[in-house]
Amino acid sequence: MTGTLFELTFAVAAPFWALMILLPHWSWTARIIRSPLIVAPALLIYAILVIPALGDVLPAVASPTLDGVRDLLGTATGAAAAWAHMIAFDLFVGRWAWLDSRERGVPALVMAPVLVLTILLGPLGLAAYLAARVRWPQPAAIPAAEPQRIG
Repeated sequence: MTGTLFELTFAVAAPFWALMILLPHWSWTARIIRSPLIVAPALLIYAILVIPALGDVLPAVASPTLDGVRDLLGTATGAAAAWAHMIAFDLFVGRWAWLDSRERGVPALVMAPVLVLTILLGPLGLAAYLAARVRWPQPAAIPAAEPQRIG
């Protein structure tokens, strides 16, 4: 079962990456990607893997040592859980970058390689986006209307 969950993890995230990279201007892409629930399938896989192994996981993460984390990740369950963890967080970061880039008007051709880098090497993709986004300042916030009094 662990192998199946490992293989399923990227499969449940891939459609969302495809929407952001290949169909960034499709109206349904924005509707779908706005929901933080797009990471829920990967989170569910993570929970299925980690909850039964909490007895091994908690000591390794509550008081981490290099040897303890290495031993945990050296198991099939540990590696599959780490993969689900990375996929969920990378997708959440990619979602944030994509949404932020839409607000700033960052071209889709700039975002496509950034998102691919985020898929492959998560933190480096985040760093690339943070470096790129300075060229596109955030639009000025629209002031909220003053509340109307009733009475």
